[in-house]
Amino acid sequence: MHVLIIKTSSMGDILHTLPALTDAIQSIPGIRFDWVVEESFSPIPTWHPAVDRVIPVAIRRWRKNWFSQITRQQRGNFKATIQQRTYDLVIDAQGLIKSAALITRLVKASKHGQCYKSIREPLASFFYNYRHKISKQQHAVERIRQLFAKSLKYKYQNSTGDYAIAEYLLSPLPSDAGQYMVFLHATARPNKKWPEKNWRELIHLLKNRGLKIKLPWGMESERLSALRLAAGFTYVEVLPPLTLRQVAMLLGGATIVVSVDTGLSHLAAALNKPNITLFGPTDPGLVGGYGKNQCPCLPLVGNTMKDISAEQVYSLLQ
Repeated sequence: MHVLIIKTSSMGDILHTLPALTDAIQSIPGIRFDWVVEESFSPIPTWHPAVDRVIPVAIRRWRKNWFSQITRQQRGNFKATIQQRTYDLVIDAQGLIKSAALITRLVKASKHGQCYKSIREPLASFFYNYRHKISKQQHAVERIRQLFAKSLKYKYQNSTGDYAIAEYLLSPLPSDAGQYMVFLHATARPNKKWPEKNWRELIHLLKNRGLKIKLPWGMESERLSALRLAAGFTYVEVLPPLTLRQVAMLLGGATIVVSVDTGLSHLAAALNKPNITLFGPTDPGLVGGYGKNQCPCLPLVGNTMKDISAEQVYSLLQ
């Protein structure tokens, strides 16, 4: 059986889909998957042993110049690529109108997705041949696992899902890295940021712990923030630019991770790394770190990120 997955973004959502693939290969011998994903996240599906082919899509980039000649040509190339192979069925795990109308409908196979009451954008469900009811009151990983089980007609196992990527990414790890922590301080959403003042207070509290602290970053503004966090602390290192796989290797070698609610936090969870994730406006029960060794940290008083104190995080680290 060959199945096409539509799950284009974001990083956390893509990682949340991996345990469903593990369920499927354990339940259906020989099943294989192709995966349509946004180009910037295309390395992630390749890490799972059940994925044959990754088909990058660039909707985020195309929509800036949707009708330009170059965009029309790239959209045509994408359509030709996705139609090269015959699939037994398509699972739209994205659940949006853009994934259903722009991608899923291009494939001549039975189309599966969530029903009108379960899906994120209800109109998207009308593009599917089979619509499955999935309870919203559970973690995103479990929702996707149940969608795959119903679409592929195998029994859903109510146990902790397995991302099945740690062995591929973390072997072998460098032997000379030493013990270190990783602080994932960067996020695009302002209301998910922990104040730099709090980060520096936490760094100060850790001065006698004998652990280095490593700060990865993506954009220039995040690099500048990392430099401000590290200023004056000899045991804090601002890292050079890293690929997604290099970040995964970095997280895999860490003793512990402290993170805000961001895609890389979910990558740490997928690698089973001890991870304290700071939550203010979001509910960790539905979209928080899923897997072993995951510790959500919420404000003791209030509901914003600034209400989480450095002392509160330090006590969890201890």
